[in-house]
Parts: sequence; C-alpha cells; structure tokens
Amino acid sequence: MTVEAGANRQPHVQPHAEDPLDKPRPTGIRAAERALAPDLGRGLMLLFIAMSNTAFHLWNSEYGPSGWQPVTGNWLDHTVQFAMIVGLDLRVYPLFAFLFGYGMMQLFLRQKASGQDERAVVRLLRRRSLWMIVIGFAHASLLMAGDIIGFYGLVSLVLGWLFLRRGDRALKWWIGTAAAVLVVLAAAPFVATALTGGDVWSMGDAGADPGGEAYAAGEESWLAAAGTRMTTGLFLIGVAAPLVLVSGGFVIFLVGYWAARRRILEEPGRHLKLLRRTAVIGTGIGWLGALPAALAHVGALDVPADAESDTGVLFTLRDVTGNVAGLGYIAAVALFVHWWTRRPHRRGAKAITAVSAVGKRSLSCYLTHSLLFAPLLAAWGLGLGGHLSSASMVLVALAVWLVTVAGAYALELRGKRGPAEAVLRRLMYAKRT
Repeated sequence: MTVEAGANRQPHVQPHAEDPLDKPRPTGIRAAERALAPDLGRGLMLLFIAMSNTAFHLWNSEYGPSGWQPVTGNWLDHTVQFAMIVGLDLRVYPLFAFLFGYGMMQLFLRQKASGQDERAVVRLLRRRSLWMIVIGFAHASLLMAGDIIGFYGLVSLVLGWLFLRRGDRALKWWIGTAAAVLVVLAAAPFVATALTGGDVWSMGDAGADPGGEAYAAGEESWLAAAGTRMTTGLFLIGVAAPLVLVSGGFVIFLVGYWAARRRILEEPGRHLKLLRRTAVIGTGIGWLGALPAALAHVGALDVPADAESDTGVLFTLRDVTGNVAGLGYIAAVALFVHWWTRRPHRRGAKAITAVSAVGKRSLSCYLTHSLLFAPLLAAWGLGLGGHLSSASMVLVALAVWLVTVAGAYALELRGKRGPAEAVLRRLMYAKRT
C-alpha cells in the first residue's frame, strides 16, 4: 500500500540534462485508467485506521492489560471494544502494508514500462522513502506519536533496494521464508515454556505502561506532549521498523510486491478463486485469532492479566493472525469491485467515487486525521478525549473520516491532487544539481 496517490498515477517529470529519468520522458496515466480496488481499499483503510486509533485518544480512561483498549464503559462501549479487538486492532496496518507494497511495485513497473532505467526508478523511490521518513517524523513530533509514514518510509527504503528488481520466484521464496521466521519467532518462547513445564499463561507483563501514554494525549502542555511524541516517533522509525525487517514482519510488503506484479487488484476477474479463498480464510483466521483476546477483555474468558499484555500469548496470537486478516480484507474489496463493476446499473457510484478519492489522496487524508483529532481530543487542546467513551469516540472517528471524504471528493471533481501528495511529488521529482 502506499499513502501517496502517485503510486497509481504515472508521474510527469520535467526534463533536464544528465538525469536518466528524463530519457525517455514518462507520460501521465489518465484517471480513467486507474484501478478502482487499490483506491477503494485505501479509502476504507483510512476509516479503519481512524477507528482503530480512537482508543489512544481516550486519555482519561482506564486501560486493560494490553494497554490498547479501555476497560471502562457500559455495554455499548464493551461491544465496540470487542469489535475493535476482533476486527481492527493489529489488522488494519497489515492491510496498509500490503497496499503500500502494492503501490510501490505499481510505480516501479509503470516507470519501467515507460522506458525508465531500473536503477533510476529505484533511486526515485529511494527519494520518496527518505522524504516519507522526514514527513513522518515531523508528523509524529507535531501531532501524532503513532505515525506510520516514517515507519513505512524506512521499511520501504530497505525493501525497495533489496526486492523491487527481484523476479516472482525470488519473491515467493522470500515470502515463504519471512512468514516462517515471523511465526517461529512469535511462537518459540511459548512453545519452549510449554515443553519445559512452564506456565504459558503467566508469560507477559501486565504491569507495563499503557500504550496510550506514548501518544501523550493526556499532557496539558503541547511542548511536553511534543517531547513524548518525538521520542515515540524516533522509537518507531529507529527501533520498531528495523525489528520488522529482521523478524519477518515485512512479509506483507512482499506479498504486495508479488500481487502487483500479477495485477491482482487491477484484474480481479482473473484471480477470483485466489481472492475468494483469501477473503474467507484470511478473515476467518484473523477473527478467530483475536477472539480469545476479545473474550478476555470483556470478561467472558478468565485468563491471567499477563496473557492479555502486549507480550502475552493472547496478544501475540492476534498479532500474528492479523497479517492474514489484512489480506482477507483487501481480497474482499477486490471481489466487491469485480461484482460492482459488472452490474448494469452501478448504484452508489458517487459514494464509491468519494471513498476512492480518499484513497487517491490517502497521505493528505491521513495527515488530516491528526489535524482534526489532536487539537480536538488532546488535553493540551480542547480536551474532548477526556470526556468520551469507546462508543462515542467511534462516532467522532467516523465524522473525521467523512470530513476527509468530502474534501477528497471536492478535489476529485476539480481534478486536483491532495496537497500532501503534491508536495511529496514535487520533492520526488525535484531537479538535481
């Protein structure tokens, strides 16, 4: 996936001497030639991200052992928390990773098809990744500690260098290897403990600080909150991203690379069997993998608090299975697009266009979430997050997303890019001395 709409659009590069990207000069891809499924998937993904991030803005709530979802509230709040754990938490970002990888490979293949030199295209994408790191760190420092732009910028910087020019056979080998490493590293501590007669359920750290504290939403001083956010942003870019690269967590990016080479989202009709299996099996495994954690969170399953913590067995289970859930979600989107585009009367065309417009401008819309969420919810702003519950916060997230839908649709009608996409595009294709 990519947060930059240019992944689906053929860039126009201003010529100047000695730049291999200018020989030959690429032509722009028309809006009618864009594939619907990736844009629609990104647009829906941003709704899921907005909803998934809501828990970290409820700074006056009491959090459970995992530090992700509050344990306070009435039956409606607990229903929302249950649904979040099963369907969104640790499931949306794999969807993001897949679409990011897919868009990155799309851009690489389109530039190459227009006659660009492979190494020059890799350098172009390297510039994009570097600027994403800069934008992401600025975003984390100013508004949103849990920024993913810089995180994926670093991951894409490494993966683009290592894998963009690999063939299908090599990609499939590395996908299998990375998936095996991911599962083995996640399961090994628990399997070893069980084999030696230890208590798997007691593994974890229920006393760790809630994850929401890293967002500093409860800080009344913007400057103090910025210091915490900056620390969190540095951790995500400098520690979490490298860990993903050595632990097999990058497998979903590579699946996106492989799928883009086969044009699975552009031509879903040619891959219906694969998409149906992925949608059913991926979503099923993802939801079942998170079900024990959700049941424990609402008190329907009695387990030690350590098992629910972010290093416990239940959290690890839903983390690993979240990867296939993300694949299941995008497969379902592709199947919907195939069904909808074949209908003689395409009802809801304006709504589909509006959501897809968000996907085309996903970087701008993602940043807009923070521009609206942070001053509205944080204690240093209006402090609304201290008075909301899980259920009411979801309504706020939906409202924020609808604001971005309206803005993106207005830009779509005018044929304009998102402002962040325009800036990133200018930085990518800036003339070099």
